[in-house]
Amino acid sequence: MGLLKKNPFGHYLILKKWLIRIFGVLTHRRYRGFNELQIEGSEIIKNLPPTNVLFVSNHQTYFADVTAMFHVFNASLSGRVDSIKNVGYIWQPKLNIYYVAARETMRAGLLARIMAYAGAITVERTWRSKGKEIKREVNPNDTENIGKALEDGWVITFPQGTTKPFKPIRKGTAHIIKNHKPIVIPIVIDGFRRSFDKKGLRIKKRGILQSFQIKEPLDIDYENESIEEIVEKLEYAIEQHPSFLKVIPAEEIQAMEDLNEQRRWGY
Repeated sequence: MGLLKKNPFGHYLILKKWLIRIFGVLTHRRYRGFNELQIEGSEIIKNLPPTNVLFVSNHQTYFADVTAMFHVFNASLSGRVDSIKNVGYIWQPKLNIYYVAARETMRAGLLARIMAYAGAITVERTWRSKGKEIKREVNPNDTENIGKALEDGWVITFPQGTTKPFKPIRKGTAHIIKNHKPIVIPIVIDGFRRSFDKKGLRIKKRGILQSFQIKEPLDIDYENESIEEIVEKLEYAIEQHPSFLKVIPAEEIQAMEDLNEQRRWGY
């Protein structure tokens, strides 16, 4: 790899590699130490093609979720199955992993901007800005950048666009799937709300078992399935369909209560 080689977004790969290495080492104990990450299905990762793979997941914190994915993906590619034991796997990370994030979030401070360099595809929310409900058109440059990232590698997205559970899937993800025809890998995470604060930067509780389930690729008829059918398929795949509300685990209920308590006291 040349020292000055760049990815399609103009980021120097050598700088991106070192950022992933540093963040990987600094965050490893958050998932194997202070808390424990229980992984299931990571053997699927090794058999994926190098490009045009879209990971869809539910969302619990701004940064801890995607950081865990970088750990699990790179550990799996280095031969570990359902384990992130020994952080040495982060020394040669996969450099064409990207994640979709709100532009507003990734511009909120120096740390967020540094983390954005490690692989963020920033998009403008069409429904919310600075804590207020809005309504604006989709920026075509955003969808074009996601397509560019899929052509170059793997993309992680959180199709609900929020860390609140059981919110609707945004149709934009379904449009991307129909247009670019990626392999779609669902991921279901849990325990992150109880482990971390909303941003996923501060450890809130220790000794929490975090779960990370990677599912088989979705069977999608790109030509004939409607946007609505794909949306519903995504809801079931990441276990955010309204029907799952009937079986909310005790941990999820406690997390909601914790969140309400935080809001009550303003922290």
